[in-house]
Amino acid sequence: MFKDGRFKVVIALYVATFLAAIEGTIVSTAMPIITSELKGAHLLSWVNSIYLLAMVIATPLFGKLSDLYGRKRMIILGTIVFLVGSAASGIAWSMESLIVFRAIQGFGGAALLTLPMIIITDLFELETRSKVQGWVSSIWGVAGILGPLVGGMLVDYVSWRSIFYLNVPFAFIALLLLNIYMPNQTERKQISIDYPGIFTFSLGILLLLFGLNQWVETEAGPSMRIVYGIVMAAGIVLLIVFRGVEKRAKEAFMPLEIFTNRQFLFILITGFVISVINVSIIFYIPLWMQHVNHVSATVSGSIMIPLSILWPLGSIVAGNLTVKYGVKRMIALGSVFLCAGSIGVSIVTQYTSYPIVMLFIACSGFSFGILLTALMILSTTVASERIRGAGMSAVQLFRTLGQAVGLVIFGLFLYSDTENPNYAANLNESLHVIFMMIAGLSILLSVYMMWVTWTQDQSSYEGKAAIASKQK
Repeated sequence: MFKDGRFKVVIALYVATFLAAIEGTIVSTAMPIITSELKGAHLLSWVNSIYLLAMVIATPLFGKLSDLYGRKRMIILGTIVFLVGSAASGIAWSMESLIVFRAIQGFGGAALLTLPMIIITDLFELETRSKVQGWVSSIWGVAGILGPLVGGMLVDYVSWRSIFYLNVPFAFIALLLLNIYMPNQTERKQISIDYPGIFTFSLGILLLLFGLNQWVETEAGPSMRIVYGIVMAAGIVLLIVFRGVEKRAKEAFMPLEIFTNRQFLFILITGFVISVINVSIIFYIPLWMQHVNHVSATVSGSIMIPLSILWPLGSIVAGNLTVKYGVKRMIALGSVFLCAGSIGVSIVTQYTSYPIVMLFIACSGFSFGILLTALMILSTTVASERIRGAGMSAVQLFRTLGQAVGLVIFGLFLYSDTENPNYAANLNESLHVIFMMIAGLSILLSVYMMWVTWTQDQSSYEGKAAIASKQK
């Protein structure tokens, strides 16, 4: 299956992906202790938000630069930046310094998040590639299990700083393997960097997400909401300007053909909405268990284990079957489980047995693994070699944006007055509304995915088995 050291490259990519995947869950576990020691509870949300913002901005940047300068240089650079940010976060002396170091870490993490899939696309033919990508995608589920467990143990028995130092030896292993075994990519002789595109996109996204996040969270009243509304509007204007800049750019930072290609637009939209759904389920189910059902964090975490197991299983299934049976059949299978899981979650009550809740969560996890992996495989066949890095990083960008926007939008419906004596009852009602909205969104998304894959350009969504049977 592997020749010329490619097995060692894949191991390095697994390690790199694992570092990016486990970061969110392992840090979240330690946040109560961190804020207590560094005395900055009012800055709590920014520790993760700045990491996410840096990643959103840097994801398409690393993708495009890898097209220009080579994948090897960019993933090594990203790993080094991530390593520096991790080590610096471990020595943070205040919440402000931790936020700065987390931004550095997020910038490097963007390379670890998006470049492994692009490199696998470069190294392998479609059938082998899909299997390898399925296994790489499964790492997210593994990280979902190990993150809270490892994070909790390190915080309890070592120190919260150790969760950042843990990244350092693994990053060195990835760097060593990549430097020795990864082949150099042929670079273009003429390079033109789209600085106006990078600037307008980065600032536009930053203002839009910052304004949206603050507009939801601020307690300063209508006047500050107006200010943050203006900030969001400025971000939207800059993104419109960005579109015009890209039309004239010699070497566009994010080529517009990514958005004009119908199949790629389908991948972006679908990935965005799936991420809105999955981040909401991952975030709100534990909240419901702890504050409505009044169970411990340990029990709440155990309820989510089926998602973390079935997600990688779904990724492996999609990785092995998508090429043979086609994207449209994987979409159909994933849609069934997506609707079953989302509708099931929307009808659970305080009296629903935990095994039933875990069954619905397992359905959701299986659907996420199937759908996201099948879409990633499709993106590798749609993106031309010239824009492969930019195109596949755009896929990851829209998924990250879906996570950021999903929590903000559903946060508008979440009851958050913890001082109210009826907090649990009001929270339960608000979460029920959110779960109903997620179920409705899942049904609409499934209809959309089925309609596109079964009615438009069907040959592009079919696998080898389907095509062979038609040719007989």
